[in-house]
Amino acid sequence: MSESTYSAALLFPGQGSQTSDMRELVERHEPELARLVLDELGTDPFARADEGTRFAQPAIYCASIASWSGAGRPLPPYLAGHSLGELSALAAAGALDPADGVRLAITRGRLMGDVAGRTPGGMIALLGDGHEARAVAGATGLEIANDNGPTQVVAAGPLAALDAAAVEAKARKLRSIRLPIKGAFHTRAMEAAAEPFRAALAEATFAAPRTPVFSSTEASPFAADPETIRDRLAAALTHPVRWRETLLELHRLGVRRFVEAGPGKALTGMVRRSFDDVEAVVLDPRETVHV
Repeated sequence: MSESTYSAALLFPGQGSQTSDMRELVERHEPELARLVLDELGTDPFARADEGTRFAQPAIYCASIASWSGAGRPLPPYLAGHSLGELSALAAAGALDPADGVRLAITRGRLMGDVAGRTPGGMIALLGDGHEARAVAGATGLEIANDNGPTQVVAAGPLAALDAAAVEAKARKLRSIRLPIKGAFHTRAMEAAAEPFRAALAEATFAAPRTPVFSSTEASPFAADPETIRDRLAAALTHPVRWRETLLELHRLGVRRFVEAGPGKALTGMVRRSFDDVEAVVLDPRETVHV
């Protein structure tokens, strides 16, 4: 493939990417979203992002949009969002009004947080051989929640099963890290949140994306049909994030430059661990860029 045929993709992160400067970033580049999220929540989600998903999700959504906006709102040939990042990517592609995205991120975080509170669970990152990681999940009754790359799989389920998975992982010479997330997200444990979230999605206006936006739970672009977009977003709550497959498909399509909108740089690390022939960078909201 010649350099002239290289393509680019803009990536939007999900929960766990929060940073301490999110409020400043949003107030500088998206002041209307900053006011809206504070009014809708009645509290500061940026200051409370580490307290749980009900605050982290709207804070990260707003920060992603602000980062993208500050960089001149670039629109490359492909966009993709990791979990919550699907809302940000759809907003950037013109398929969702950014203000509606704020309200949906608030609702999504609240519903998932409520279900997690009623059904205690958590998530554990299994680092090393992917096949061994899946074997750990199978042996301990966990579900795969995120397939982030060839050496990073996140499993989720009941707390006791997470403890067993840590022991099993050590026996299989894998590293394990308990994630600071209270809830078995992207598993069947979230079924009670999916239906009310689908109802909230019905209240928001969707349009066909201006450029392909990859669903990370399908590893393929969202359809142009608004109802199908809504269905995919709701189903994502109970289905695993297939990020490894999403990146592989983008790479197959010729993407060799991956730009993360932020906050944080978790997705950039995942890209770099997946390929040795690509450029992976974080969007700088202080500079107008072309991707």
